[in-house]
Amino acid sequence: MRHRNARRKLNRTSAHRIALLRNLVTALLDHEQIETTDAKAKELKRYADKMITLGKRGDLHARRQALRVVRSAEVTSKLFSTLAERYRTREGGYTRVLKLRTRVGDAAPISLVQLVDREVPSKAKVADEKPQKAAKAKKSAKKDGAAAEAKPAKGRKKAAAG
Repeated sequence: MRHRNARRKLNRTSAHRIALLRNLVTALLDHEQIETTDAKAKELKRYADKMITLGKRGDLHARRQALRVVRSAEVTSKLFSTLAERYRTREGGYTRVLKLRTRVGDAAPISLVQLVDREVPSKAKVADEKPQKAAKAKKSAKKDGAAAEAKPAKGRKKAAAG
């Protein structure tokens, strides 16, 4: 009987399941939205909400408890600074699960897990960043080309001298 066994096993050993959920929580807190299967998404929601609650608490013990789960110190610092401030007044429900589609290979139901009230970059901001990146790439290509023209090739110099 499964009395008081609330968690999903996800068809994995306990060590594999723990590692999987730690990786998923780290990715979710880092990117603020990820795609995964429905069962993983539902289990991930529990862990992510706990981590944000620890981030809101903000004391040393909470930081150490979060570091036991989150695999990156950078993501942990984001959790205790940015995300904790964002959800300071919210009582719970920091994540949402949206059903997307079924996966082509095995027909597994796929969901999108995202943080509520996340900052979505506007299309205008994304469009402004693309030309800047292209301009930087052109400038660096011009510098590389000018440097190559300024320095004569070693083989040519010897051939012209001899």
